This record gives sequence, structure tokens and C-alpha cells, in this order.
Amino acid sequence: MKVLVTGGAGYLGSITCKALEEAGHTPVVLDSLLVGPRAFVGDRVFYEGDIADRALLRRIVAEHPDLEATIHMAARIVVPESVELPYEYYRDNVAKSLELFDELVALGKPRLLFSSTASLYALKDDFEVREDDALSTNSPYARTKRMMEQVLEDMAVATPLRAVILRYFNPIGADPDLETGYHLKDATHVVPLMAQTALGQRDVFTITGTDLPTRDGTGIRDYIHAWDLARAHVVAVEKFDSVLAAVDAPSTVINIGGGDGVTVRELLAAVERVVGRPVPVREAPSRPGDAVGAFANADKAYELLGWKTELTLDDAIASALAWGEKRKAILGYD
Repeated sequence: MKVLVTGGAGYLGSITCKALEEAGHTPVVLDSLLVGPRAFVGDRVFYEGDIADRALLRRIVAEHPDLEATIHMAARIVVPESVELPYEYYRDNVAKSLELFDELVALGKPRLLFSSTASLYALKDDFEVREDDALSTNSPYARTKRMMEQVLEDMAVATPLRAVILRYFNPIGADPDLETGYHLKDATHVVPLMAQTALGQRDVFTITGTDLPTRDGTGIRDYIHAWDLARAHVVAVEKFDSVLAAVDAPSTVINIGGGDGVTVRELLAAVERVVGRPVPVREAPSRPGDAVGAFANADKAYELLGWKTELTLDDAIASALAWGEKRKAILGYD
């Protein structure tokens, strides 16, 4: 199967491309390289450009008429930045995606797998969330993702477009061969920050938010190895039609997570356990747009996809640490 992967030069996009290849499929990468590094594309079929460039989309389909699905992973994803730059987030995540979706329909390529986020969920007392639970978007980033879910739901009713929406929980780690991983120069995700601190590249790790309504006052998340997340994409495109047939709907939402909650302090303890030495910390207030957190009920993913996580939290942390030691050789920076 040949699959168009928007954002395929990014962290999760590049790992998903590798998972597709290992399953015998061919990814075709479309990426503007605004964030993703060119080095992550490797020797894959690659188009540098914008997802809203309709002429480029027509060219891609003309050159690859056997494309069977699109995995749409291109997006701006940094929560604090979305608070500071809402226009850029709505333009790039929403307006440009609309152009992509409409052109894919026009080109007769209606199968779309969409990267959404678990940060949409409203706070629950037990923190475990199902796909039909209440939503509460508390940042421009989260609102862009929810808007795109609604767009896909509406377009799937009115047009031939069909959508499987994956709500990611918190991916960490790198690909098994350590060829790609988290790449931002100024890390914003918690495990890369902890990993850099553990490796001595940062002086201290900052715990943002210590008075939250969790068991130890810090945010709670559902951490999933990036390779497990990539595998979920492979199964979702392979079973795309059967998934929608099973739910008897033109679109559906599926949680992709490990199914258990880990607080920031617990994650820190796990990092220290894997590394074998303490990580210096300081405490600070929550950042604008930060969510208390949640963890997945992943029953639907198992029922529809036959998918569940196979790698442990320690596996993911070890992978992140190993990538942290190697990434300078690949990217040219720490």
C-alpha cells in the first residue's frame, strides 16, 4: 500500500514512515520542513511544500495514482506557542487542512487518518477518558485539533471523505534504530527535557504545576512509546474500511494510549530509575494552556484495530535517553 504522510519529516511522522515501511508499505512524504528536519526524510519519496498547495497535491497524485490513504500529521503542536501565536496555529492547522481535505476529495483520495490529541478531554475525577467523554479545549492548539475533528465529521457526512481520527496521548522515545526521534532545538516535551537534564545538557528540570488535583499535585499523562504509536497508524490504514464498517459511520475517533496514568513526579522517578542518577528539579506554576491531564481507555483501539501497547514506560525512557545521546551526530545540535 502507498500512503501519503503529511508532516512525514517530523518526529512522529518519520517514525510512522518507518513503521509503514517495515510493514511492507510505501510512504510518500509531504512536508514544508518548517519544523521537521530534512535528515529525517532519508531516501523516501519526498515533496517539499505546503499541505494547502493544491497544484502540488495534484502533482503528487498524478505521480502516485496508487495512493490508498493519507495520514495527516502536519501541524503546529506547541501549547504555549499556540497561546502566543493563535493566528499562525489556526492558519496552519485549520485553514490549510481544509484545503488539503477538499483537494483530496476532488482527487478521489478520500481515506484520511488524522492526528488528533487527548488534550481535548475535559477533566474527570478518575482521569480515565473514553472517546465519547466530555471535551474541554483550553488552548488554541487544542481548539485547532477539535475544529479539524468537527470538519472531518461534517465532511464525511456531506462528501466521499472518510476519516479515522486518532487521539494521541503522550508519545515518547525514538524509532528502534535510533535514526529519528524528538528533534526540536528547544525541547518542550517533558521526557526530552528530563533526558537532556539527566545527560547534563540542562542544569535543572522544571516541574510546572504542583498544586493540581492529582495524587501528588503534578500533571497526569498517559505515556506511550512512539513506536507503539507508529504501529497504530499502520494497523489503522490497513483496516481503514473495516473500522468504519464496524462502527457503521463515515468517521470515528479512537484513543491511542497505554491505558494508565503517570504523574510528572512518577515519570521523574522512572527517568531516575532508568538513568541511575537523580535529575535536579525546581518547581514553577502551570503554564498558560496546560491541562491537568488524563489517561486513555484504549478498549476501542483493541476492539477495532487489534492494537495495544507492547513497550513499557522504561522502554520508552531508555529509547529517549539513547536518542538524546545520538541526535547531535544526526542533526548537528543537542
